[in-house]
Amino acid sequence: MISVTEAKQIIEQHCTAPYPVCVPLEAAFGKILAEDIYSPIDIPAYPQSSMDGYAFNFKSYNANKNALIIIGEMAAGDNKDFRLTQGEAARIFTGAALPDGADTVVMQEKVRIENNKLLILDKTIVAGMNVRLQGAEIKQTALALEAGSLLHPAAIGFLAGIGISKLYIYSSPVVTIIVTGNELQKPGTSLQRGQVYESNSFALHAALKAAGIDIIHIFSAADDLDILSNILNDAISQSDVVLLTGGVSVGDYDFVIPAAEKCGVEKLFHKVKQRPGKPLYFGKKESKIVFGLPGNPSSVLTCFYQYVMLALQKMRNNRGGITFIKAALQTPVNKAAGLTHFLKGYFNGNTVTALSGQESFRMHSFAKANCLIEIPEAVSEVKKDELVSICLLPGY
Repeated sequence: MISVTEAKQIIEQHCTAPYPVCVPLEAAFGKILAEDIYSPIDIPAYPQSSMDGYAFNFKSYNANKNALIIIGEMAAGDNKDFRLTQGEAARIFTGAALPDGADTVVMQEKVRIENNKLLILDKTIVAGMNVRLQGAEIKQTALALEAGSLLHPAAIGFLAGIGISKLYIYSSPVVTIIVTGNELQKPGTSLQRGQVYESNSFALHAALKAAGIDIIHIFSAADDLDILSNILNDAISQSDVVLLTGGVSVGDYDFVIPAAEKCGVEKLFHKVKQRPGKPLYFGKKESKIVFGLPGNPSSVLTCFYQYVMLALQKMRNNRGGITFIKAALQTPVNKAAGLTHFLKGYFNGNTVTALSGQESFRMHSFAKANCLIEIPEAVSEVKKDELVSICLLPGY
């Protein structure tokens, strides 16, 4: 067996970032930007009204405080070419370009109109009020978004607003989940004695979606070496990452390791000094990586968050990983030295509590957890209020 630290180092060494691909903006949501984007224009591209009201030149108005003659109108999208001169104003609407000569807008609620003349009632009006200056959002050639940025909805909207229609992104890896076990049945069916409902594919699918993975294939394999080998071989050919659950130990019905060998997967490690998830397997075939996850549901998710997420983070150019912080433990922990323990915990924003029901088959406690508490291999006792390392689970 190797240590947790060694296992993570091996994973990082064998996972590489994908090549950038060019996609239309509408296909870029949730992806990682692979290039610096510079604004092709000023935004706004012209002085723009931020209110419905009246545009005028403040200096000429302020000189005599007389009523202004309304000579025209500017709506959003208008490209009329006219200039305001001394004593003139124009009706204007939100988003419209200011007429030449105007530099200030007064709100329509703060004026009075008499015989097509504008009387300004706003005693607080100052030059430039209610005007968005050219380039106030961003100047032409300025850095709009740097490479490595996550393209969330606001980022997509911002890029559309500066006229970007296509861009280079790092594509997400394609992931295949292979569930093994003759005892597993789909939820919604009736169980016979000796059968259990299959839950690992549902948990992994949700976790992968939360991690920004778009393309996920799911297969079930009977406990048969040839059947599993054929499914694994197909999965490797069509995926970047393969996650197998169950069958990763050395029992008579554990076929993941022999199937991986049969498919030409190079074993990089098998078994980690940890609980839960000690039988964890990691291998590689060319650029494709294969994880063999234990079958117990709690072990599956623990290994996913500790190891698979690390690989996905590297393969997505260091985005979408787990956050690790320190917190004071509120429940003393005693364990035997020799294995790193990952405990299901609840972090309240200040301190962390280890939940009851830590066995690897228990998911009720995991459903309430929002973090995993790491108790290092060499540590046998952690007292109340001691600082421990925790990883915050995404989506909680």
